[in-house]
Amino acid sequence: MSTTDFYTEEEVVKLAQNLVRIPSHKDVPGREKEIGKYIYNYCRDNGLEVAMQDVEGERKNVLIYLRGEGNGKTLLLNGHTDTIPPYSMSIDPFKGEVKDGYLWGRGSVEMKGALASMITALLALKRKGEKLPGDIIVSAVVGEEEKSDGTETLVQSGIKADGAIVGKASDYNYAVGHRGLEWLKITFYGKAVHGGVTDEGRNAILMAADFITEVEKKLYPKLKKRFNKYMGESDINIGRIEGGHRPSTVADRCTLMIDRRYIKGESISTIVSEIREIIDNLKKKKPGFDAKVERMQENIMNKYYHFYHYTSLEADIVEKTIKTLKKNLENEPQMTIKGGWTDAATLSYYGRIPTVITGPGNFSFAHTEDERIPIKDLYNYVKIYADIAEEFCGEKIQV
Repeated sequence: MSTTDFYTEEEVVKLAQNLVRIPSHKDVPGREKEIGKYIYNYCRDNGLEVAMQDVEGERKNVLIYLRGEGNGKTLLLNGHTDTIPPYSMSIDPFKGEVKDGYLWGRGSVEMKGALASMITALLALKRKGEKLPGDIIVSAVVGEEEKSDGTETLVQSGIKADGAIVGKASDYNYAVGHRGLEWLKITFYGKAVHGGVTDEGRNAILMAADFITEVEKKLYPKLKKRFNKYMGESDINIGRIEGGHRPSTVADRCTLMIDRRYIKGESISTIVSEIREIIDNLKKKKPGFDAKVERMQENIMNKYYHFYHYTSLEADIVEKTIKTLKKNLENEPQMTIKGGWTDAATLSYYGRIPTVITGPGNFSFAHTEDERIPIKDLYNYVKIYADIAEEFCGEKIQV
């Protein structure tokens, strides 16, 4: 019998709705506490083996198991329970409304929808009653949108798996690599004076403008030449600028916040050195120019870096994923290189677990003011995850 005989669209949609309805961003007291409790109780009440894993205070990962016979490969399905804040959304972020074939709300794409599909896949396989040789684990982790401390804790706990899937939205495609991520803050130091005697001061905002100009002229062209076919293009984004006090005072301080996406062949030390080189050159050319660059604490993990991700196309989990997507779609899925940082990097680089990325929804809707995910994707990905699990965990390991 097909896995689709053991779950319904209503079931997975209702679970996804309930997850969306529980705020779990960084500004919520307890952050992911309530959604973790909900997932734990839901799985326990539906007869799945489930456990909590301490991360920080009340914040906990939820680990859900479907045990096999013990002589097959272990598959890890990974999704995060946190979201970004709702900011200025054009819809009710926590209503979980179903309309026009979509589930709407914060986290529907990134990535509570994927978690609902993963959990429902485990339930469907349990109901099917066929015990596979290998184990399946769903890890509903905290903190991916900030320091990724959930998956960091998971890896440091010694989690073992032969392959993993991260449920980042992929529009029925897959990824085996993505860029690393580093946030940098550059502080410019000037001298404040009255706006009537600007020549006696040093304007930190103008220093920032000089720096941005140099980045556009010198660094952007270099980055455009750096490309990895599994990760994409090396890139930099100046995401925030803040400086000064009032129009009539020369700004004595200005800060830039930079998002730096790096690829194989680059490192944190090299990307910081490139920024320092621009600053040093400006100090030589511009009397009084003063600035420093530092890594932003908000983005620094406890022990790990937001490293880049790569898994070989020849890895068994990748081959099984491609095969399953092709079977369900009846066409060749595409390898994508566009998208954000994911916990796949921590699993593959630090955990040494071959990891592929595929999940319901379109990534272009993640974090948007009208975030939404197609209902059909939630339903279809239950079968996709279950089919991958049966393919991957269904083979006995010869000893």
